[in-house]
Amino acid sequence: MTKYLQQMDQPNLFDTGYAEMYCDGASSGNPGPSGIGVVITIISDDSGQSGKDKSHRISEYIGTATNNVAEYSALLKGLEAARSLGIRNIKIFMDSELLVRQINGIYRVKNEKLIPLWNRAMKALKEFSHYIVTHVPREMNKEADLLARRSIIQKRGK
Repeated sequence: MTKYLQQMDQPNLFDTGYAEMYCDGASSGNPGPSGIGVVITIISDDSGQSGKDKSHRISEYIGTATNNVAEYSALLKGLEAARSLGIRNIKIFMDSELLVRQINGIYRVKNEKLIPLWNRAMKALKEFSHYIVTHVPREMNKEADLLARRSIIQKRGK
C-alpha cells in the first residue's frame, strides 16, 4: 500500500503536525555547474515544543550535473533535512513536472542516471507517515529557485 495521497482523498491527515517543502535544482548549462535550493516550513507542530524555528533553508552547490540530477538532489537533501527535523507528514512542491510525475508513478524513469536517484527518493519518502508531491508553477517556487541559483553564483565567486 502506498502512502502517497491525493489531496482530495483525505484532506484532514494534514490538519496537524506537518510541514511544507519547496525544492528546486538549477544547472547553468545541461550539464553544468549546479545547485539546490530547499525551503521547509513547519506549518503545524504536534510535538508540543514551543519556540521551535518554523522555517529552514538549504542552498548548496553540488558540482557539475544535469538539471534533472539537480532536481532529484534537491528533493533528497530536503527529505533528509525534514527527517532530521522530526517531520512525519510532508507536502512537497516542485516545479519539475517530470520529477513529480516520476515520483507519483505517472511516468517511468528511463534515464539510467536518474534511476538510482529515484530509488533513493522513493526509499526516503517511505520513512514519512504521509506525503504528497505536487507540481507547482515556477512562480510559486521562486525562493527555492533563488537558493539554488545563489549557490552556483557563490561558487563562481570563490
